Amino acid sequence: MFYYEIALLKSPLEPLTYEFNEPLNLGQKVRVKLARRKNLMDGVVVKEVPQPDFKCSIIEEVSEAYYDTTMLQTAKFIASYYICSLGEALSLYTPFNQTPSVVSKTFESKIELSNEQEKAFEFLEQNKQALLFANTGSGKTEIYIKTIEKHLNENQQAILLMPEISLTPQMQKRLEKVFGDAVAIWHSKVTKKRKEQIIEGLHNGEIKLIAGARSALFLPYSRLGLIMVDEEHDESYKSDQKPRLNVKDLTIYMAKQFGYQLILGSATPSISSFHKLPYIRITKTYFQSQKVLTFYDSQFALNDEVKDKITRVLQQNQQVIVFLPTRANYKYQVCSSCGKSVECPYCSVSMSLHKNALALKCHYCGYTQQIPQSCPSCGTGIIHNLRVGTAQIEEELQTLFASKTVMRFDRDSITTDSKLKAVLNDFNDEKIDILVGTQMLSKGHDYHNVTLAIVLGIDSILNMNSYKARERALSLLIQIAGRSGRKGFGEVMVQTKNADFFEYYMQENDYEQFLKDELVFREDLYPPFFKMAKVVFAHTNGLKAKEEMQYYVKQFAVIKEVEVVGSGESAVFKIANKYRYEIILRSSNIKALIQTLHSVTSAMAVIDMDTIK
Repeated sequence: MFYYEIALLKSPLEPLTYEFNEPLNLGQKVRVKLARRKNLMDGVVVKEVPQPDFKCSIIEEVSEAYYDTTMLQTAKFIASYYICSLGEALSLYTPFNQTPSVVSKTFESKIELSNEQEKAFEFLEQNKQALLFANTGSGKTEIYIKTIEKHLNENQQAILLMPEISLTPQMQKRLEKVFGDAVAIWHSKVTKKRKEQIIEGLHNGEIKLIAGARSALFLPYSRLGLIMVDEEHDESYKSDQKPRLNVKDLTIYMAKQFGYQLILGSATPSISSFHKLPYIRITKTYFQSQKVLTFYDSQFALNDEVKDKITRVLQQNQQVIVFLPTRANYKYQVCSSCGKSVECPYCSVSMSLHKNALALKCHYCGYTQQIPQSCPSCGTGIIHNLRVGTAQIEEELQTLFASKTVMRFDRDSITTDSKLKAVLNDFNDEKIDILVGTQMLSKGHDYHNVTLAIVLGIDSILNMNSYKARERALSLLIQIAGRSGRKGFGEVMVQTKNADFFEYYMQENDYEQFLKDELVFREDLYPPFFKMAKVVFAHTNGLKAKEEMQYYVKQFAVIKEVEVVGSGESAVFKIANKYRYEIILRSSNIKALIQTLHSVTSAMAVIDMDTIK
C-alpha cells in the first residue's frame, strides 16, 4: 500500500492521510470519503508519507485531472500567507485534464511605437518585473500588445489581467484584431460552455492569450511567459472571500518564483507597487489634449454653473460623463425629528434608497423593504434624503435635457455582459449624450467625443476612515478626469470642499509627487513599510464575539514583533444578524505576523492579511 496526504478541495481542514494500492503522482485529483458524509469529496494528492500508526481510509477514485508543480507551489504560498487551508487555496485553480499540446503561429501587430513607448518597451524587457506608470491616454495598450506579440511568437502563453468592468468590447476588438482566435476573454459573466471551450483551447495550444478578471490567473497554463496587470491600483484585485488574497500581489510572487515577465500598468499606481518595483514613467499622451479643471463648493450637485456647462457641450454635439461614488439613489435617509437613518434590521448600516425599485436595500446582506411613510425610530418625523445618487441625477438630467439621451452606468443597471456591451457601444457610437455612473466609469474606457466630466461626492471618499483615503480619492479623480478630452480639449468640474488638496496635485497631473509625499507620511505607520492584518470575530451573540476578541487581544499583547493598533466594534457592527468585533494588527516582521495569524483557531474568526479596509 501507498500512503498520501490529501488536501480536500474547498475544505478548511488540513490535509488528511489516505491509502491506495498503486503509486500516485503529486497533484493528482482524487475522490475520498470523509467521516460519515455520504457523498465523496474532491481532493488533491499533496504529499507521499510513510505508513502511519493509525488505520487509513482508502482513496475511492482517481481522476485524470491534475494540478502541476506551479499550481501546488503557489497554493502552498497562498495557504501560508493568506491564512487558509491548502484545499481552499487549490480550489482557486482549474486543473489540467489532458497533456497540453503546442501549436505555432506567427503574429504581426504592425503597431508603430512612439519614441517614449519604445523606451518603455525596452525598459520592461530589461527589468523583468516592473511598473508601467503611464498617464491616461499615453498608449499603454500598444506596449501591452507589442510585449504579448513577442512572447506569443516565442511560443509562450500570456495573461492580461484587468478589473472585470474594464473587459470592454473595445479592448476585446483591439486584441482580436492582432491575435484572432488565439485570444479568449475570461470573467464571471462568460457562460459555462464558453469556459469549457477556453480550457480546451489552452490544452490544445490554440488559445495563447487570456484577457480576464482575477480568476484568469488560475487557469491551466503550460507555457506561461508573461503576466500583465492593467489598472494595477484597482482594489477589486483583492478578494473579499476566503482565501482573501490580492491577485496583483500574488503575480509579483509568481513572476519572481517562476521567472515570468511581469508588467503592472496604471496611470495612478498603488503606493505598494511604486515602492516595490522599478518603474518607467510616460507623461506624453497619444493625442495632443488640453484640460481645464474647475472646482466648485455647492450643496447642489447640479448647480447653475454645471447646468450651463452641460448645455454648451451638448449644443456642440459632444458628450458628458457624470460620476458619483455611490450607485444608490440616496446614500442615507435621515429623520427630520430624531436625526436617525433607516437601518437594516440585520446589519448596523443605513439602507440605501433604490428609487426605481421603490425600495430600501441593504448593500451588505441584501435585505429589502418598502420605503417607510414615517421614521421607524420615532414614528413621527419625516424622512429626508441625504447624499445624491445615480438614479436621481439621471432623472434630473432627463428633465433638464429632454431632447437628449441620458443613460445610467452602474451595477444596478448593467447586470449582464450583453448590457455592458450595448451601453458602451451606443456611447461610442454617440447614441448616448450623457452617461451617469459610479466607479465603473473610471475603468479604461476610451471615447474621443467626451469633452466634459463632472465629478460629484469625491469628498465622501477623501473623508473615509482609512489610511488609504487620500490615495483612493486622488487616484479616482485622475482616472475620471482622464475620460474627458482624450483627443483635444476637455473640461473637468469637481464638487468638493477640499479644492486645495486636489488642485495641488491635479494641475500638473503630478501623481508621482503625491506618491513620494505619501510615502514620507506613511513611513513609520502604514504599508508599504508595515504589514497590516485584520481579524474579525462575528457571532449572533454579541457578547460571545466580544469575549473572543478580548481573549485574542491578550494573546497578541505578549508578542513583541506584532502590535495591536486597534480593537473593538467593527465599523459595520452587525451584518446578517451577526455582531462583529475586530482587531487590527501591524508589524514590520512578516514572518512574526503570519505566525500570529496562524495561531488564531477560533471558529468565529475571519482573517484578512494585507487588509485594505
